[in-house]
Amino acid sequence: MTDKLFIARRTPDSAAMQAELRRAMALTARINRLGFEDAAEVRALMSELTGQTLDDDFMLIPPFYATGGNKTRIGRKVFINQNCTLYDLGGVEIGDETMIGPNVSLITSGHPLDPSLRRDGVTASPIVIGRNVWIAANVTVIGGVTIGDGAVIAAGSVVTRDVLPATLAGGNPARLIRNL
Repeated sequence: MTDKLFIARRTPDSAAMQAELRRAMALTARINRLGFEDAAEVRALMSELTGQTLDDDFMLIPPFYATGGNKTRIGRKVFINQNCTLYDLGGVEIGDETMIGPNVSLITSGHPLDPSLRRDGVTASPIVIGRNVWIAANVTVIGGVTIGDGAVIAAGSVVTRDVLPATLAGGNPARLIRNL
């Protein structure tokens, strides 16, 4: 994954980004027509979305929303609860045995802060989530963040900076609450 990315409007890179968005929207629409009992089909469509074969222990409960998928890597035994959103333009890595609660947003992309540049393109930075992480309900993780192995992110948090391994972080912005 790259550290920082800028994709200018009206370029071949922006056209590729839009094509990936269309592909992801079509696949997520198919995922969102499925129910809890359709886990194998959800897994097959998520494998197609990410371009990787997901293991039989992967589980996602629809609905699910994504603007991409080809820059996402999902480890073994990952669980993603319903109503999650994934913007992977900067790249998303989800480690083995990670659990992601309902209404979680992993957002790697944004826009320049300078108002005169804001519509000129999209910025993106990766999100890396370690092994055996639990991200509780209604959490937003912003691009450029690494969450260490075994960490827990408290419900309702906004993660704007790295979280150390084996810690509990929470709040807005998320901060260290205690070691685990």
